[in-house]
Amino acid sequence: MRTGFQISSLVPSGLVFDGVSDSMDSLILSVRSEAAEARCPLCATASSRIHSRYVRHVADLPSAGRKVRLRLLTRRITCEVPHCRRRIFAERFGEDIVPLRRRRTARLEHIVHHLGLALGGRPAASFAKRLMLPVSNDTLLRVVRRRTAMPTDPLLVVGIDDWAFRRNHRYGTIVCDLERRRIVTLLPDRETATVRAWLSKHPAINIVSRDRGGGYGEAAAKALPNAIQVADRWHLMENASAAFLDAVRRSMNRIRTAIGATTINPELLTYAEKLRYQGYLRRQDSHAAIAALVSDGVPFNEIVRRTGHSRNLVRQISRGGGTDMFRTRQSTLDGHLPFLDAQWSGGCRNGAELWRRLKGQGFMGSLRVVAEWATRRRRAETISHQQLQKVPAARTIAQLMTTKCDHLTRAETVTLAVIEQNVPMLADAQALVGRFHAMIRKKAEMELEPWIDDSKRSLIASFANGIANDKGAVHAAITQPWSNGQVEAQITKLKLVKRQMYGRAKLDLLQARLIGAA
Repeated sequence: MRTGFQISSLVPSGLVFDGVSDSMDSLILSVRSEAAEARCPLCATASSRIHSRYVRHVADLPSAGRKVRLRLLTRRITCEVPHCRRRIFAERFGEDIVPLRRRRTARLEHIVHHLGLALGGRPAASFAKRLMLPVSNDTLLRVVRRRTAMPTDPLLVVGIDDWAFRRNHRYGTIVCDLERRRIVTLLPDRETATVRAWLSKHPAINIVSRDRGGGYGEAAAKALPNAIQVADRWHLMENASAAFLDAVRRSMNRIRTAIGATTINPELLTYAEKLRYQGYLRRQDSHAAIAALVSDGVPFNEIVRRTGHSRNLVRQISRGGGTDMFRTRQSTLDGHLPFLDAQWSGGCRNGAELWRRLKGQGFMGSLRVVAEWATRRRRAETISHQQLQKVPAARTIAQLMTTKCDHLTRAETVTLAVIEQNVPMLADAQALVGRFHAMIRKKAEMELEPWIDDSKRSLIASFANGIANDKGAVHAAITQPWSNGQVEAQITKLKLVKRQMYGRAKLDLLQARLIGAA
């Protein structure tokens, strides 16, 4: 069946087709320039005086599953300008046809570049082989590096955040143009001096969005003293929730007293619970010793030297935390307790049988969890009528106190009422955190100063002091439309590209792939 296909249609525009030869795996097209004259690369004078000719072999896009190579007849031309230093030059075909000193056409180079951007080195080379593109993994990476064009647009609004080369070991800094939604540069570390040096080279920046870390704020203040710093709103709300959770943890002793679970009967504990309880008793003595030293005014470094504990633990105890070491975690049985109670009341007292019945209800836990529950229940019935009342974990209490009452069960509502009545400062802290979240959501900047004054006398005073020290950036976060949300999205993209390269590529290639794909 005749299709009217002409081989000359495979030739890039600007070239003239002269003939075709066939090999086992490729088509070789003989082509030449359609221009009658060429311009000297030094003096730009047109000349048609041909000195000689030679042949260039250039790879082009494949066709019908076969490689295509161009046998490009290239003319050497004599420059007729007397004072020009270039007497003989080779004709140029244009950067959009066959770039200078390239062995691929411009359209093939474009495909190779985008393969390298999308897949990197070896994966792109493997895929290119299937596409009949003769290119190696090293060539792909060289093309990506060579064709990288750094943004030259003036920067007015930028977002800065850190990202991990290797978590907890080495970090870098990413800078994004928030107006154009693209990455500007990657810095090799997150040191204040490095960020400050980069910001000093861009004095036109008038807004810097950042997280609440002190390093970036200090760098922006020194490099761009007139720029507006904007704290990230998500980090503000997350820090407020974390401050309330810390307040709950520091109040667990009072919560335990309020609920009435301060007395623990060791006879009701399973073996694993006894081990945890004994460890808690041992730690109580050392924590009491640390608290006594703190009350006597002994410096932290001296306490660390005397006791051998970490500085972080000493700091926690000095702030009222770290004393509730017998933590009650959420159990996988919590959602199945009504079913277990019903089976126990019905006469099923064997732990293995209870576990098998639970599995039929969709329980995914192990036999050991159910067996320990049965042991504890059996001991409670045989020893006495006393039940070891379970205190919810600190995270669970914080979640319940920040949940609307309409979504709580009756038991949860009663528990919260007891906590709020006996630990009023915790209820006040919860109200302050709610006010802060509402202030951020509603952009009520007039409420910031009263909130800081009220919070400095509460359980979240440390968080309030941090907000007061960074008040300008927090106020800008409420009033300005900018945030670090775009930067976080770019970091997610960065992590994907970094993992594609198996962590072996240098920073310049990572930056080239990210900026080139923007």
